[in-house]
Amino acid sequence: MSFAEQAQRTLATLALTPGWRRIQALRPDCDDVIVATMLEAAAGFAESVLAPLNPVGDRVGARIVDGRVKLPPGFAEGFRQYAEAGWLGIDAPAAFGGQDIPLTLQAACGPLFDRGCMALMMAAGATRGAIHLLAEAADADTAAEWGPKLVAGEWAATICISEPEAGSDIGRIRTRAELRDGQWLISGQKIWISFGDHDMAGRIGHCLLARSNDQPGRSGLSLFLVPDHMDGAPNGVTVERIEEKLGLHGSPTCAMRFRGAKGVLLGAEGRGLSQLFAMIEPMRLHTGCQGLGIASGAADIAEDYAGQRRQGGRPDMAPPTIGGHADVIRQLHDIRSGTEILRAAVLELATVMDLARLEGDAALGDFASWMLPLIKTFGAETGFDAAHAAMQVLGGAGYTRDYPLEQYLRDARVMAIYEGTTGMQGVDFLTRRLWRDEGRGLAMFLRRARGEIADARTDEAEVVGALLDGFEALSGRMMVMRGDAEAGLYRADSYMRAGWAAVSGVMAFRIGAVEALRMQVARYAMHAARCA
Repeated sequence: MSFAEQAQRTLATLALTPGWRRIQALRPDCDDVIVATMLEAAAGFAESVLAPLNPVGDRVGARIVDGRVKLPPGFAEGFRQYAEAGWLGIDAPAAFGGQDIPLTLQAACGPLFDRGCMALMMAAGATRGAIHLLAEAADADTAAEWGPKLVAGEWAATICISEPEAGSDIGRIRTRAELRDGQWLISGQKIWISFGDHDMAGRIGHCLLARSNDQPGRSGLSLFLVPDHMDGAPNGVTVERIEEKLGLHGSPTCAMRFRGAKGVLLGAEGRGLSQLFAMIEPMRLHTGCQGLGIASGAADIAEDYAGQRRQGGRPDMAPPTIGGHADVIRQLHDIRSGTEILRAAVLELATVMDLARLEGDAALGDFASWMLPLIKTFGAETGFDAAHAAMQVLGGAGYTRDYPLEQYLRDARVMAIYEGTTGMQGVDFLTRRLWRDEGRGLAMFLRRARGEIADARTDEAEVVGALLDGFEALSGRMMVMRGDAEAGLYRADSYMRAGWAAVSGVMAFRIGAVEALRMQVARYAMHAARCA
């Protein structure tokens, strides 16, 4: 299990990513030596500090003691070291004390940290999201007070959306915010709040959606920052319970109660959901990074085991390693190719997000929005599938706690649920990215992908070209279904999967994965057929 090897794979893939050299031209502080040094340091930190915490968090878990959440041993110290090393603020604004480094490098380092201890990185992901949210939506005083504290790891943050009767259906949120004598007071219950309470930061700020007026649905929702303490005193925020979960035992999933808690309005009243997307979008990219971290670890374990475990062969000869058996070769290929395709896609999205911001390119922004549901969904699925497939390579050994695969499998399962379920991502990919946006992100994807293969005179380039042509035609047929929305929604998941097969085909071409490219063509045909 080599974190250093994962860093080297990341560097190699980054060098193949079309937008990376442009980012380096715009940011001379991100030259090859600095980037390699940063990834080497991230790998070392993940392996030496975070990875030892992973089994401890799983075995011990979080628990409530005297009304407060107590984290597993070592978590508070690990979070402190993570922040002090600068990782928490790697892409945070310099005004907050962050390094203001391109998002691409955070996306390159992040999977190493998530591989090390995904449970602890749940807290880091929410805090990073809050940093970006406050930079965009908070008033100057609130940003100045909270931003530096979050970057330093002295304070932490959560994303507070779900309620007992309002999970994905945000328009049914009932938590109320009332303005009294110039102060917003928030009352209600929130559930599924990761790190809603803990003992590793002096203060926790909840980025919370609440109903601030009588307008129905989403129009009445506003976004607030609700601290757990104000002026050193409790602020009417309590934890009611921790959920008993399949995995991520070290990450407390809390049910929270707010009783007249004082809050600060973030952004404009009634615009809470749109403001919150400044936090949600980096967290969806983070899900892709989580999946990549798990998949990278699983692939390494499977390959290492297959290179050492001896079985089969002639009884009069020493048994060969199972890595030489044809079926195991096939399994290892599928695990590794899926992992490396995801790595290429994550870095593609991150570079596009950076360039859209650095150059003010609205078309690249559309492309990034088009890619986000794919990276979120298939980052989650790749992480889970890689752990599942690696367990099969190890056989019974993989099913035991002798190897971390069973924990990877349990921890990874929730990734397809939080930050918007797979079904929600499919609906978003169809109704917003294709129908509402008139396919602008799709058009940019096709243009960039065709440009990438234009100068290649190979059979593989022709295969990719045909794949792109087919997906463009399929998208045209799906566009027509705006007139029959229910028919389109029935096919939304299959259309999204066809889209991922097209993206994966381009990424397979980029990294030279010929067999994987043919597999993506076959997968595309299956999912396209379900859209008929």
